[in-house]
Amino acid sequence: MHPAFLACVVLLGVSIRGLGSDWPMFRGNPALTGVSDAVVKLPLKLRWTFKTGGPVMSSPAVVGTNVYVGSESSNVFCLDLATGKPRWSALLTGPVEASPLVLDGRIYIGDVNTNFHCLDAATGKAAWSVGFEEKVKSSASWYVPKGTGRKAVLVGSYDFKLYSLDAATGRTNWAYETGNYINGSPAVSDGLTAFGGCDAFVHVLDLAAGAKSKEIEAGAPIIGSAAIADGRAYLGHYENEFLCVDLKEGKVAWRYRDRAFPYATSPAITADRVLFGGRDKRLHCVERATGKGLWTFQTRGKVESSPVVADGKVFFGSDDGRVYAVTLDDGKEAWQYEIGQPVQSSPAIVPGHLLVGSDDGSLYCFGPAE
Repeated sequence: MHPAFLACVVLLGVSIRGLGSDWPMFRGNPALTGVSDAVVKLPLKLRWTFKTGGPVMSSPAVVGTNVYVGSESSNVFCLDLATGKPRWSALLTGPVEASPLVLDGRIYIGDVNTNFHCLDAATGKAAWSVGFEEKVKSSASWYVPKGTGRKAVLVGSYDFKLYSLDAATGRTNWAYETGNYINGSPAVSDGLTAFGGCDAFVHVLDLAAGAKSKEIEAGAPIIGSAAIADGRAYLGHYENEFLCVDLKEGKVAWRYRDRAFPYATSPAITADRVLFGGRDKRLHCVERATGKGLWTFQTRGKVESSPVVADGKVFFGSDDGRVYAVTLDDGKEAWQYEIGQPVQSSPAIVPGHLLVGSDDGSLYCFGPAE
C-alpha cells in the first residue's frame, strides 16, 4: 500500500479519515468518508470569495497552499488558500461539475462534454486527456493495482462505464459496463470499489481485474456516491431510502426510510454515525450499526451538498442559500452563513479554513472569527 494512502488510515472505527492538512479529493479520501481531522473554531467569518464565471457545483480540493475547483464556466482554477487570488486557470472542453482529484502533482477531472483530463497541478497545463462516449459528472478516485506499483484513477461516465486509467498516461486498464448512467463517484477500500448507478444496483468490483465481485439490488436509481467503512458501503437512492450494504455478504444490512423524498448526497461516516442530506430539506443522522434515526436538522431548501464532519460538528450547504454547522451529538445549529443562492457544492475543510462553492458562481472561504 502506498505511504500516502497509509497516512490516511486510522483505527478508530472509520477505516479512512481525511488528512488534517489537506483535502485532496471529493469527500477527502478514496473511501469517500467525508471526515476531516482539522480543528474548526466557531464562529467562522468570510475570508474571501472568488468569482468563477459559472455555477460552482464542483467541490474544492486543497493541497498545501493551493485550492483547486471546477466551474460550469468550463474552467478549472488554482487559487491561493490565504488570499483567494488566482494562480492559474485552465479552460476545458465543457462545463465542470465534478470535483478535482489531486494526486502526485497532477489534477484529474472530467467535464460534461465527455472528456476526462489530467493537468499539471503547478501550472494547469494539460498532461493528457481521454474522450469517453458520454459526459462525466463523477469525481475521480484512485488506487494502486496489485503488483504494479503504478497508481490508477477510477471515474464513471454517463456512457454506463466505470473506467480504470493509468494515472501517468491515461491508458485504460479496464472498463466495466453497468446498465445505466454512473453519476456518483467510486469509493475504494481493501481492493474493492463500490458505487451506485442509475440502473438501481450497487456494484462491487474487484479492482485487480475490474470484475464483478457483488451486485446488490438497491430498488431505485442511485445518483449520489457511496462511502465505505469496515466492509460496509453506505448510500441513498431515488426512492426515499438510505442503505447500508455488507460488501462481503452482498446484501443490504439495514434500510432507513423517513419521508417520501430522494437522498442524493454522499454520506459522512464516523465511528458510530452516518450523516446525509435529503431533498426533504433535512440533514439526517442515523446510528451506523442499525440505521436507527438519531436526529434531523431542518433547512429551508433541498440538501444536495454532502456533509463533512470535523471537530464534533457537521458542515454542509442547502438550496436555501446557507452554509450550516450543526453539532454532531444532537444536531443543534452552531453556525450559519447566508450566501443567498443554492449551495450544492460539498465543503472542503483543512486547518483554519472551510471552502465551498455556490450556484452564484463563487467559491467561498471561511476562517475563524479572531
